[in-house]
Amino acid sequence: MKLSRRASWFLLAFGVWSWVIWVTFAKNLWKDGSGLAFDDAGNPTAYFWVHLALAVTSFILGTAVGVIGLRGVRANADK
Repeated sequence: MKLSRRASWFLLAFGVWSWVIWVTFAKNLWKDGSGLAFDDAGNPTAYFWVHLALAVTSFILGTAVGVIGLRGVRANADK
């Protein structure tokens, strides 16, 4: 199955967006000062671990989608 040029660029853009959003989210989670991510002793809470797992999973899936888009863009460039 071949991806259209438009679909390939969309998937690549989604991969880049995923890098920007989820890396920023993880940085903000790490620096959380609201008391949700870390308890008073500075230990990570369940909130931290769940949201870190969500961020890492989304980052990995977004990267995979971006790679598929990049392959499609490269394949369409050969035409």
